[in-house]
Amino acid sequence: QGIMSEGKKRVFRRFFYRGYEVEKLLDLQNEEFIALLHSRARRRFSRFGVKTKLVNKIKNAIKKSEPGKKPEIIKTHLRNMIIVPTMVGGLLGVYNGKGYILVEVKVTTTYI
Repeated sequence: QGIMSEGKKRVFRRFFYRGYEVEKLLDLQNEEFIALLHSRARRRFSRFGVKTKLVNKIKNAIKKSEPGKKPEIIKTHLRNMIIVPTMVGGLLGVYNGKGYILVEVKVTTTYI
């Protein structure tokens, strides 16, 4: 019982991308974040930009969701979209040609 009474604190892993924590990445402007990416991703963003319509839908769904509950699913056909930090916590339904596959964007599954 001595082991149970000590009650160790649970330590969560902190995620970094090129020296920045996730919270700091959220504060960066798009240009600053794009400068951190590798050349292929920078080229893609320079040619096509960030899909702001989809990112804004995801941000709004996250804001509208109650704390502790998952946000509503946003359906999309964009299978090759690069995940940006503002999308973390969202739920996407990605179309695979037959149906929608549920993708939960977590820190560990992002591009970062």
